[in-house]
Amino acid sequence: MSIQVIDVVRRYGEFTAVRGVSLRVETGELVALLGPSGSGKTSLLRIMAGLDAPDAGTVLFHDQDATARPARQRGVGFVFQHYALFRHMSVFENVAFGLRVRPRSKRPPEEEIRDRVMSLLRLVQLESLADRRPSALSGGQRQRVALARALAVEPDVLLLDEPFGSLDAKVRQDLRQWLRRLHDQLHVTTVFVTHDQEEALELADRVVVMNEGRIEQVGTPDEVFDAPASAFVMDFLGRVNVFHGRVYVRPHDLELTREASADGFAAYVLRAATTGALARIDLRDDDGHRIQVEMPRERYEELRPKEGDRVHVRARQVRVFPEAPPAE
Repeated sequence: MSIQVIDVVRRYGEFTAVRGVSLRVETGELVALLGPSGSGKTSLLRIMAGLDAPDAGTVLFHDQDATARPARQRGVGFVFQHYALFRHMSVFENVAFGLRVRPRSKRPPEEEIRDRVMSLLRLVQLESLADRRPSALSGGQRQRVALARALAVEPDVLLLDEPFGSLDAKVRQDLRQWLRRLHDQLHVTTVFVTHDQEEALELADRVVVMNEGRIEQVGTPDEVFDAPASAFVMDFLGRVNVFHGRVYVRPHDLELTREASADGFAAYVLRAATTGALARIDLRDDDGHRIQVEMPRERYEELRPKEGDRVHVRARQVRVFPEAPPAE
């Protein structure tokens, strides 16, 4: 099931959350809506789901106009950040809920409901916890129950709003990998909202970078990271160094040497530390600018930079952007 939004606008009073956005998500894609708070990504997701109506523009599902179609008729599974599980129900009953509340004419037989729910619980690796209440589960387990519940109604589209935002870093990392594997098995058209750059770059087939209600860039993770279309995308996706004239350089694109070079400049080491396979070095140049450099640990071991050392910096790749025009 493909999804397309065309010139969508959404206003809340005098604030415009979505400013004429157009986007197409192809059948079976996993797409991330990435941006800071207030960029319009959740508003756009809710419009896709039918939980909110646009003030202008069109929403197409499989090339058919769905703008006025209510959420229950769109074939959408929606997963919220805070699970929204029923505390008084078991894991099994939470997953079965969407099937049990269907009109009698469309409700599957009880045996089919049981088979489908248990199959999903096996898929999300929670079969042994079917009889537990949500309060007895970890945050990661609750989020997997929420995903199973959304999948139980066999949606054409799966929409996730900051699905791992309330979890700690290690659990988020594990669930990201798990969700990617799950998507590769099911191939359900999936759109998820996140403000976590690493999450978007690791999970998505394509990343939609949003800012102030507009789309700044759409591309594969490699495209948006390696060839950012604007200063905002460059600055938002990972660390950068900004030099006079708005020249942007990522820390891993800077090279340190002990010898001066014609295409480099001198700087002093403020701090150097290793984090696993990487080393991060904080520098200050002669004009007082702070600079961050990242390098493989092997190179760091060769240089052994210490606080106060004078070193030389050379950029392998830079990006230059004009100043962005003010928002309307």
